[in-house]
Amino acid sequence: MRVYGRTYDENGNPSWAVVQTDANGLNDYVYLTALIQELKLNLNESPFWGNRGIPAGPSVVTQVAPDYYTLLMQQRYAPYFLNIMISKQTRVTDAKGRPVPAYRINVTTHLGVQIETEVPV
Repeated sequence: MRVYGRTYDENGNPSWAVVQTDANGLNDYVYLTALIQELKLNLNESPFWGNRGIPAGPSVVTQVAPDYYTLLMQQRYAPYFLNIMISKQTRVTDAKGRPVPAYRINVTTHLGVQIETEVPV
């Protein structure tokens, strides 16, 4: 399997990184990258998967976090990890000190590696 993940350098310039199946034949990092990209995706934004992403625009307007959609993502990706937990973060700020909505992802891969990452959306 192969998936592309967008990363940013220290100047904020985007680039795409390729994540593929590892030498042991495991796809844990592929699915983790796909999960991160899906968290950054707006609902109905994907031309292939209309039910993927979170409704970021309506969430900003109503000031209600899209917990239901993150729960659906957690359930969708649960079969690919030993353990997965997605939780929203409340005190994340950008470089200018403004609050930024973010989620913390904790996963345990099939080799027992625990990965924790914070994803601003």
